[in-house]
Amino acid sequence: MSVATRLADDHPVQAETLYEFEESPLLARQSRQESNARSYPRRIPLALKRASGLYVEDVEGRSFIDCLAGAGTLALGHNHPVVIEAIQQVLSDGVPLHTLDLTTPVKDQFVQDLFGLLPDALAREAKIQFCGPTGTDAVEAALKLVRTATGRNTVVSFQGGYHGMSQGALSLMGSLGPKKPLAALLGNGVQFMPYPYDYRCPFGLGGRQGVQANLHYLENLFTDPEAGVQLPAAVIVEVVQGEGGVIPADLDWLRGVRRITEQAGVALIVDEIQSGFARTGRMFAFEHAGIIPDVVVLSKAIGGSLPLAVVVYRDWLDTWLPGAHAGTFRGNQMAMAAGSAVMRYLKEHDVAAHANAMGERLSEHLRILQRDFPQLGDIRGRGLMLGVELVDPSGKPDTLGHPPAFGRLAPLVQRECLKRGLILELGGRQGSVVRFLPPLIISASEIDQVAAIFGNALAAAITRL
Repeated sequence: MSVATRLADDHPVQAETLYEFEESPLLARQSRQESNARSYPRRIPLALKRASGLYVEDVEGRSFIDCLAGAGTLALGHNHPVVIEAIQQVLSDGVPLHTLDLTTPVKDQFVQDLFGLLPDALAREAKIQFCGPTGTDAVEAALKLVRTATGRNTVVSFQGGYHGMSQGALSLMGSLGPKKPLAALLGNGVQFMPYPYDYRCPFGLGGRQGVQANLHYLENLFTDPEAGVQLPAAVIVEVVQGEGGVIPADLDWLRGVRRITEQAGVALIVDEIQSGFARTGRMFAFEHAGIIPDVVVLSKAIGGSLPLAVVVYRDWLDTWLPGAHAGTFRGNQMAMAAGSAVMRYLKEHDVAAHANAMGERLSEHLRILQRDFPQLGDIRGRGLMLGVELVDPSGKPDTLGHPPAFGRLAPLVQRECLKRGLILELGGRQGSVVRFLPPLIISASEIDQVAAIFGNALAAAITRL
């Protein structure tokens, strides 16, 4: 019996197993020896020893459904056979594992596979830069790229945005918490704009009115000689904000942003680090709006579970000099081989369509729960990038009539889910959004099981308030 089958059998849909968590020796040593900046172990106190597909098992022998999946990295789940085979092939062929940015057949195949997934209008004029193996380094490269090409310095980012944790990328972040201790950010080089957060519209309008006001504000910023902001080098945007609370941008708004930036000669950077590779029901989230960005930043799923990050951009931007962006670990051959295997699998098996169908199924379950739980304020997202904003129905409504965020309830729900064998993460304002990022291979029955566990955990969490 495979690990995946055995772990799946540990979680029959009707069963309700409650785990209690005591600090194991591994977790105790981690707490003593790792940095105070560690994050996930504080909320998900597990020491994992094996994994397959949708399931992970800890050192105590307990199994869990993983709906965090490496923050969206594991498109095909843990240790998928095509990924393992690709890695083993690299090792058996004696391919050099470290090549800086020298090319190999593995690297060339990876580029061809990636360009084959891009919309034709982008692929025809695409250039690629391999970065250090993190999304944040790719964002840094994108900032260098657009500033070099345009000769301008300012970048427009959006409230609620998340683009990484290095100094430049952190300057683009909407959340103030990680930036407060730091002084050496980009400062006035970043201009923040409202994001089309329909449930909590920053203009207090919502719907089409909110979208039109948002676009009018952006266009006015670029065209008003008294706006007080220099014309930027670029606008950077997540088509679906992830850490900011799983907020999908209105598609007409995205088309409007593309029109405004094109007319102004401003590069449009789309951050697809979490939303790319079939996660939202299309290969890339920007395809929902039918736009062609100038720059696409890619990481997470692109390496097939291994570290890899790239920037793909239109050739008019390719004006930087040799060595303008470098990094020792740009040539991870195993990651490229694994990434190629994942890309081919996604395309051959139409995983994007499956992710869309499973996302609709999970959303419907959550809407049914919403009838009985007024604490489920907003259910949103695209494909299998979904979020539920928890609200306090007894609190004072905002100008749109929505109850306030319920940040105190969210960690209780997360903990109750973990006790029942379901790993979920939180995000959004006040950490009030429960996020669903399962592997894209999740089945209909597993979706049903995730929803059932979440519903039971929500009921239990409410009783603890």
